[in-house]
Amino acid sequence: MFFATTLFACERDLSLQEVNSDFTDQNSRPKPYFIRVPQGFPQMPIPSDNPMTVEGVELGRKLFFDPILSKDNKQSCGGCHFQSNGFADPNRFSVGVDGIAGDRNAMALVNLGWDKHFFWDGRSATMEIQALEPVPNPIEMHLSWFEAMDKLNQHADYPQLFKHVFGADVIDSLLVAKAIAQFERTLISGNSKYDKVRRGQALLSEVERLGEAIFFSETGDCFHCHNYPFFNSPEFHNNGLQQSITDSGRFLITRRSDDLGKFKAPTLRNIALTAPYMHDGRFTTLKQVVEFYNNSVNQTSPNVDPMMQKPNRFNGSLGLSPAEVDAVVAFLETLTDEDFIKNPAFSNPN
Repeated sequence: MFFATTLFACERDLSLQEVNSDFTDQNSRPKPYFIRVPQGFPQMPIPSDNPMTVEGVELGRKLFFDPILSKDNKQSCGGCHFQSNGFADPNRFSVGVDGIAGDRNAMALVNLGWDKHFFWDGRSATMEIQALEPVPNPIEMHLSWFEAMDKLNQHADYPQLFKHVFGADVIDSLLVAKAIAQFERTLISGNSKYDKVRRGQALLSEVERLGEAIFFSETGDCFHCHNYPFFNSPEFHNNGLQQSITDSGRFLITRRSDDLGKFKAPTLRNIALTAPYMHDGRFTTLKQVVEFYNNSVNQTSPNVDPMMQKPNRFNGSLGLSPAEVDAVVAFLETLTDEDFIKNPAFSNPN
């Protein structure tokens, strides 16, 4: 494991066309790609067996948006993770190639390089393992990796691209996952209005300052699970959504009774763009989410997080006024990063 530095290896991003032009040069080598770490973020750990290269990132981007990895050649990773929605899905449940909907909302893909668990239940420990799962999943892309590898190895361009990036004569699933993971590590959001405030480049409005104060204090209790800079948590939580548990969450992976009904606390970065909310997409607006935490937490839910049972909650209520609820929503909206959702380096190159 090594760590990314704060500079790019190149002065500018290379387009896929420019990257492809290097494949005709048998003496060329993939160019190192160094992650630009936003101010206030720690360095990103990069696995030693999957070093970042400019060409590897571009190959991963091409694969991310290419429906070749689906059974009917119509579904891609980008078909459930839209850049304009913070790489989340605006639909409550994504629909796969066979018209079957899942039962959990597609998580936003942002700042994944610092995460230690992936998916709502944390079943994948690395980005590379995570990237392997959607392709053979019967309710997602529904294509066996044997079929996917056959399609890629017979493709007009992919064998040459993989040869240049990884030195491989044959494309396999692990190399596909490595390339996609390289691209996903570049999906970094750290230039929201609130980031600019932290850097002294912008000011919050009066309402936004009130929301910030509530968010980062015991009054709102938000920061315990969603603290700066990533606004997420490495732990799993039962946030008291329901009294009886219908989705076992983390328990399905660990089989530990104290994990029943627990889920990953997702990032709040770009949260105004990633509706609907919660693992089952039950809330359609940010105000509904804040109102839930303000008034509707089920404190008797099995394994409910201790934060949901603190003395400042009376019968599951925080007691925020309507104006304070609106202030928290206003603060959450300052976490939107317009540069992230408009960055052409993250868009479909195909």
